[in-house]
Amino acid sequence: MKRIISVLVLCLALSGCSYMMDGAYVSIKPHEQQGNPIHSAAISAADYRSLCTVLQDLVAVGTENAVINVGTYDQNAVADDMEDAVAYITGSDPIGAYAVENVIYEIGLGGGTPAISVDISYIHGRSELRQIKNVADMTGAAAHIGEALQDFDTGLVLLVDSYAETDIAQIVADYADRNPDLVMETPQVAVGLYPEEGERRVVELNFAYQTNRDALRQMRAQVQRVFESASLYVSSDSTDARKYEQLYTFLMERFDYQMETSLTPSYSLLSHGVGDSKAFAAVYCAMCRQAELDCRIITGTHDGEPRYWNMIYVDGYYYHVDLLESSAAGRFRKRTDGQMGGYVWDYSAYPEAAGEYVPPTEAVTEIPTEP
Repeated sequence: MKRIISVLVLCLALSGCSYMMDGAYVSIKPHEQQGNPIHSAAISAADYRSLCTVLQDLVAVGTENAVINVGTYDQNAVADDMEDAVAYITGSDPIGAYAVENVIYEIGLGGGTPAISVDISYIHGRSELRQIKNVADMTGAAAHIGEALQDFDTGLVLLVDSYAETDIAQIVADYADRNPDLVMETPQVAVGLYPEEGERRVVELNFAYQTNRDALRQMRAQVQRVFESASLYVSSDSTDARKYEQLYTFLMERFDYQMETSLTPSYSLLSHGVGDSKAFAAVYCAMCRQAELDCRIITGTHDGEPRYWNMIYVDGYYYHVDLLESSAAGRFRKRTDGQMGGYVWDYSAYPEAAGEYVPPTEAVTEIPTEP
């Protein structure tokens, strides 16, 4: 919606009304507070910087009406400075650009003192302003996005102090892939940035799910019971190599699987035996991480078709594991890069599986605990 900045410099038909041709100010009718009144004596501005600060403070808490005392201001500069300050608040200040719809102000006298009467209307009001979460950078933003996905929230608004151009839809997709026990459906995400340029911005995210929230929570409860069963299936005294095989057996022997893509991949796979290579790779990877095993998801192609599989770390060696190919072969198969005929992937994005010893790396990011 287009914002309108209205300036009223009026000479009202009141006794004592005076109009200064030099543009300093005019007398105005005492301002009637309607929303959340602020005593005029409590708000004052003496220069352009303090005027911007006052407007920022008013907008930050959703103030609709206020009177700003400008008795110590250079009266020849008030009109131009107020126009510039309103343009800054609505166009460049992150909260103002996100929240403000319209600003109307009158320059004149309030109680015999030079003052500016301000009326602010909002696209996003006080309750929405209170829900904005402040983060330092996009790393902090990603953490809040993960929390919102776990809660199946439909929206999230962040004030990012140091914004960097980021593919937020990819952040959402990656988080869902890494946490199939927590995120049942990867939502469509719409992103709004306020202002359009600048280091400090408000990032508005809207998530669109095709499954309702209650159903997603019920699905997650069922999925997490399966993950708990998988943890019990793994013998604590087994070697890592044996644990990888046990989790493979647990997952692949649950169903005679039907290969289809689903909006709710982990739920469909673990509850109905319906899934694709991505669902298998994501669920197996998450189960391995819960067992404190190093496991990664690889994205690539097999015989020219999109394909997902895993890479595991056993006794100092990296191996590829394609659960679907292993199932077809009738046994758990670990393969090196040279044994992956027909597969193509970004070799620079993953460790080399060359059949040579590689020292252990840092642990793979743990699955966060459900709030």
